[in-house]
Amino acid sequence: MNKRPSVAKRVGIYLRVSTKNGQTVENQRQALVEVIGRRSGWTLVEEYADEGISGAKGRDQRPEFDRLLKDIVRRRIDIVAAWSVDRLGRSLQDLVGFLGELNSAGGDLYLEKQAIDTTTPSGRMLFQMLGVFAEFERALIQERIHAGLVRAREKGTKSGKPIGRPRIPRRKVEQICAELARGTAIIRTARIVGVGVGTVQKVKQRGEPM
Repeated sequence: MNKRPSVAKRVGIYLRVSTKNGQTVENQRQALVEVIGRRSGWTLVEEYADEGISGAKGRDQRPEFDRLLKDIVRRRIDIVAAWSVDRLGRSLQDLVGFLGELNSAGGDLYLEKQAIDTTTPSGRMLFQMLGVFAEFERALIQERIHAGLVRAREKGTKSGKPIGRPRIPRRKVEQICAELARGTAIIRTARIVGVGVGTVQKVKQRGEPM
């Protein structure tokens, strides 16, 4: 019986250093290129490098990370490779969000330093653990949204004035809250509601209408 040919995996590597003080991404690039070269069926198709940018910065301040996330959603790459988990972000919330976007798009993750490879059965356990964190995060978001709406209504009732001065229609804010509460990813929520990703992030962070 003839074996079905394996499908080539398109790999995008993400590179980042926090300062420009003599640091470069070259060591990270070299290590990852060597790994990809040894893997059968892996092909490097794109590089994303944020030099001199802290991992604590949001995606709006990391242009190449933002481009990476967009290419993940557009399914232009199959695997994201990075030297270490701290190259991707510095907070658990950001990491969970990134892994959620990647998993939703059917992508995989390779981290050299932590020896994580979600193309393997053992590596995919990472995505299973992600489900636990994502469920916990959804519960927190729902609580913040509910508490925020209660505070806003009470404030509006006491002042006799409309609740805040929304930058976008309240209907859209409520749609964003509803999608986030369902567990919809940030980028997909923005596309469904028809707003910018930054707007969705602000609503998520505040847990209440803007």
